[in-house]
Amino acid sequence: MNILVTGSTGFLGRTLCPALREQGHQVVGIGSRDCDLTNPNTLRQLFRNVSFDRIWHLAAWTQAGDFCLHHAGEQWLINQAINIHVLDWWKREQPKAKLIAIGSSCSYDPTLPLVEENYLRGQPTESLFTYAMTKRMLLVGLQALHAQFGLNYLYLVPSTLYGPNYHTDGRQMHFIFDLIRKIVDGARSGTPVILWGDGHQRRELIHVRDFVACALTLDSRVTNDIVNIGSGEEHSIREYAACICRHVGYDPERIKFDITRYVGVRSKQLHVAKLRRLAGPLSLTPWEKGIAETIKWYLASSHAAQSEGATPA
Repeated sequence: MNILVTGSTGFLGRTLCPALREQGHQVVGIGSRDCDLTNPNTLRQLFRNVSFDRIWHLAAWTQAGDFCLHHAGEQWLINQAINIHVLDWWKREQPKAKLIAIGSSCSYDPTLPLVEENYLRGQPTESLFTYAMTKRMLLVGLQALHAQFGLNYLYLVPSTLYGPNYHTDGRQMHFIFDLIRKIVDGARSGTPVILWGDGHQRRELIHVRDFVACALTLDSRVTNDIVNIGSGEEHSIREYAACICRHVGYDPERIKFDITRYVGVRSKQLHVAKLRRLAGPLSLTPWEKGIAETIKWYLASSHAAQSEGATPA
């Protein structure tokens, strides 16, 4: 198949594109450095007389942590523009392609079960509300274009992705990478580590390779539906921190918790019964093994950055 991937230079894109090529597909990847999706004419100009069988839409303008608190207006304008332009081009120029879009677990109302039927129900967490609503509107757009024009889509909702090859360019990191960075830095300097919240907030992880494997299986089996992709288990920040401490030789008793800082929701675990029913038995990376692999990558990448005279993110 001929496949287009938006956001191909991001964390997920850097794993998805090679996996698609390994399956024998022709893959064209575009990232923010070479493609401005806020321009309504960009895709039309780039791909005149090019036909795609699949469009994987990963592109989004956001960062982890408290980024959404400070950029709500920009997030609404930029992400709505990106999604509208991709969907409009899909409808006008690539109606035979199936579009696979990536949602966000932050779009769920945390007071409701995080099951697919609730994705558009209730209120997302206030601190993430604007970004969460742009992701909801993306799903609504897919559903509307399918209903009126018969276009085919698949909407995938990941829990927090982790693994090697995350960005180290100074942007805010998802919690597990931030934990690794802080604890590694604490071990190197011998100073106390300060983590946000009380450490009892719970999070779910899924290795980026596992997410891609599940996504490719679902693409071959499911159309015009929404599916969560997660590990089906969550652990506390304290559990994750203790695991990292064991690997880097840092005393977890030295960790201090700052309850005045941004925490987010207390718990976030996706229901994955639908995934298991549609994708079959899952063979997922155990989280302790995945964290060890991620730490090894981080140590190597930060060492390389220091060798080049740079400060690791």
